[in-house]
Amino acid sequence: MKKFGVLIYPDFSLQEITCLTSALSVWFGEKIDFIATENKEYKSEEGLFVFPTKTTGEIKITDYDCLILPGTINPLPALFDEKLIDFLKSGAETDVVFAAISSAPLLLAKSGVLEGKKFTAGFFMQMAEVFPFIEKENFVHKGVVSEGNVITGIGMFFREFSEAVLRRFGYDIGENFMRDEPKDFSEEELTFYWSEEEYAEFLEELREYQ
Repeated sequence: MKKFGVLIYPDFSLQEITCLTSALSVWFGEKIDFIATENKEYKSEEGLFVFPTKTTGEIKITDYDCLILPGTINPLPALFDEKLIDFLKSGAETDVVFAAISSAPLLLAKSGVLEGKKFTAGFFMQMAEVFPFIEKENFVHKGVVSEGNVITGIGMFFREFSEAVLRRFGYDIGENFMRDEPKDFSEEELTFYWSEEEYAEFLEELREYQ
């Protein structure tokens, strides 16, 4: 079993990472920690409220095989959260895989994790003029870029980003990860049944609510 963590901060985007977290947890049974610098409620950019399961003060970055950084419509609170940046800095010289999408590569750039690495991101390019820690010469105009222990992606390529992370860790996701459309399936293929054992388990669980 691999150890995965998702960093959360104000206005983080669930939509950009739930394709990945769903596959990890539902398909492959992985436990995911949700990590923040403070033990408080965080509001996602979709308006959902989330509590972290761990704080950066309770863990070491090397406790994890992979840290997932969602984008945020408002990156400044996270970018100027020194506890968060220091936490990421502690992983700059490690083998931890950092998977950052949309605006989140800003955090990796500030913490030194992106130093000397090719990357992509969904931030406005003027940010590269404002923030000297962004190595704009290493920016690649692609949906997803992997180099070394860093995987970066643009938000609209969330599926491809998820696929890159899953393949990095050797999960069997087939050839067409979440690509097939309903029109490609027959009626029989779109009709689902539990096994007798699964149905019995459901009925047993249902009795607890009756």
